[in-house]
Amino acid sequence: MTNLKRILVALLALTMIFVLAACDNNSGTSSADPSSTDPVSDTSEDVSSEDPAPTDITVNVFIYDFADPYIASVRDAMKANFESASITADFFDAAGDQALQTEQIQTSISQDVDLLVVNIVTTASDDAAMTVVDAAKAADIPLIFFNREVSDAVVNSYEKCAFVGTDADEAGYLQGELIYDIISADFDKYDLDGNGKIRYIMFKGELGNAEADGRTQYSVEEANRLFTENSLGTLEYYEPAATDLFRPCNWKAADAQNDMQAALGTNPMDSPNAIELVIANNDDMALGAIEALSAAGYNTEGGDKSIPVVGVDATVPAQESIAKGRMTGTIKQDAEGMASGIVSLCSNIASGADLMANTENMNVDSGVAKIRIPYAKYTG
Repeated sequence: MTNLKRILVALLALTMIFVLAACDNNSGTSSADPSSTDPVSDTSEDVSSEDPAPTDITVNVFIYDFADPYIASVRDAMKANFESASITADFFDAAGDQALQTEQIQTSISQDVDLLVVNIVTTASDDAAMTVVDAAKAADIPLIFFNREVSDAVVNSYEKCAFVGTDADEAGYLQGELIYDIISADFDKYDLDGNGKIRYIMFKGELGNAEADGRTQYSVEEANRLFTENSLGTLEYYEPAATDLFRPCNWKAADAQNDMQAALGTNPMDSPNAIELVIANNDDMALGAIEALSAAGYNTEGGDKSIPVVGVDATVPAQESIAKGRMTGTIKQDAEGMASGIVSLCSNIASGADLMANTENMNVDSGVAKIRIPYAKYTG
């Protein structure tokens, strides 16, 4: 019996050791090596069946050109909104190169990013956008285009695709209203040669771009409609024989400054055919034109000679120029509103909701997932 008792005691002791060891192992949150940089993944059935954490996604944002002043303001606002939403976001600069942007997107997809936000470079055709959609769709990754508009067909080709931007034509109509507001207040003052017409120069952002097309066409059409309705004169392009009633400057201040200098060479401000109005598709080109005017003695801070200069975006430099009396007005494109709309859709994905959930109070197009951010006139 003595030997049997000893054996039983030994077995009981071993059992207690195993029980205590098991309890100790279950008391921790992870059994991973604390020195490892790899994330610990719990693949148990209970955990995997739970919804993902609201902020547990990574978003990659692809910008057509970091150098664009308005897009820079959208980017800054997006960063702040992403931080508030506790969403991780990385930004990529295509520097105006569609091939580079497409490569950046394909690399991100291969790295299992959760959401793509794309400010597409090429807008003249659907080809580039469809390439992006096809890649996102094949990987089942939600996709948001913004600012630079893609067609309805592109958005509708993928149920997890949306667009956040503006009504391309609205800025043109509002710019036309703004031109009328400014000039109709004292038509004779702005009609420098007294011929009953306002001679203008137009700086267009980009050929084949919906925003540039709408702003170029409807700013002049709407201003002339209002002038005619109120028995005033009309706008007349400064080059009567021109077939294209605009100077393409690719949204850039330097290009507009150079073209304005050339225009002032053929139409000096002290001549009977002087330019009487500057219309630009964006503020950067308007500011470039102002620099050329300033060199000719016009639109200087505190000066007594100026002509109306109007743009689009209401960037900080434009607002400062308006405050100094150099620029006359602009159409505000709401950078914060656009950023908020984009991050709202990203938050839907982060919380496991549909991409277009919670958009009842937004301005959404009928039949396509496009959210429109309104414009507004700005004169200081």
